[in-house]
Amino acid sequence: MKIVGRFAPSPTGPLHIGSLFTALGSYLLAKSKGGEWFLRIDDLDKQRVIPEMMDDIFRTLEFFGFEWDREPIWQSKRDKSYQQALEVLKDKGLIYMCGCSRAEIARIATAPHGSSEELFYPGTCRNGIEKGKILRAARVRVPNDLIKFNDKVVGRYQQNLGEICGDFVVKRADGPFAYHLATVVDDFDSGVNQVVRGGDLLYSTPRQIYLQRVLGYPQPEYYHLPLILSEGGSKLSKRDNAISLMNSDDLLKRGNFLLKSALKLLGQRIPASSEADSPREILQYGITNFDFNVLPKVDSLKLSHYSKSGGSL
Repeated sequence: MKIVGRFAPSPTGPLHIGSLFTALGSYLLAKSKGGEWFLRIDDLDKQRVIPEMMDDIFRTLEFFGFEWDREPIWQSKRDKSYQQALEVLKDKGLIYMCGCSRAEIARIATAPHGSSEELFYPGTCRNGIEKGKILRAARVRVPNDLIKFNDKVVGRYQQNLGEICGDFVVKRADGPFAYHLATVVDDFDSGVNQVVRGGDLLYSTPRQIYLQRVLGYPQPEYYHLPLILSEGGSKLSKRDNAISLMNSDDLLKRGNFLLKSALKLLGQRIPASSEADSPREILQYGITNFDFNVLPKVDSLKLSHYSKSGGSL
C-alpha cells in the first residue's frame, strides 16, 4: 500500500523549530518509502486565524524545499463532509446535545481530570438537557472500554475514554466542528494512512481511533514524535521561536542551520557542506539517508541552545 502522509499547520502564527521538526519527520517518513505527502491547513477556529500567516507558511515550507504531491486541504471549506459524518453518528444513536458550560462541568465533575487543560465530562446531559438550558455542544457517547493501539514511535498505548475524558464534544452548537471529528474525516477522505505529529497529540489519539471505528474508517499508522521544548523546558511559541519568510533576511541566513538542526533532532545524519549547499539539497539528503531506527523515542527533546543569530543546537 502506498504511503500517504500529511503535515497540518494552523495559520495562527508563523512556524517554529518544533513545526519544522514535525514537518520534516512526516516528510521523511513518507518520502523515504516513495509515498505521497501534502498539506492540510487546520483553520477551523476562524477567530484565531491570521490570514497573512497562510501564505507565509506555504512560502516558508517551499523555502526549505518541501514539495507537496497534491493540492492542500483547507478544513474551513469542509463543513459539508463533517456534517455528513455527524449524521452517521446520529443515526447510530451516539450523539446527544449538551447544555453544560465549562464552569458547570468543573463544579460537578468528581472523576479525575484527563489533563491539566481538560475536564472530565460526567454525562450530565446524556438523558436529556435540563429545561431552560442553552444548547452548547454535540457530544459523542463513549464506551467504558480500553482503546488500544501501537504507536510506531512511542509503542503500546491505551486509554479508557469512559474514565479519562467522558463523552467528548464533536461540534459546538454555534461554532465549528471539533478537531477530533474533522481530522478523522479529513484523513479518511484524503486516504491518509500515516499520521506523523507531535507527542502532545498522543493523548487525544484514542478519541480519534474511537471515531474511526464507529464510522467504519480504517486506522492509519501513528507516529508521535517528541515534543520540542525550549532551553528552559517550556513548549516553543510561535512568537518567540518563529521561522518565517516575513523576516526573510534572518531566515535566509539561518535556513541551512535550521534544517540541519531539525535533522539532528530526528537523530539523522547531517550532510557536510560539500554534500548539500541549499535547503532543498539538505532535504533530499535526508530522504536518501533516512534511518527510522534512530528516531528519538522520548516524550520531549530540549533545545540545548537556540538563538536567532544561528547558534548550534
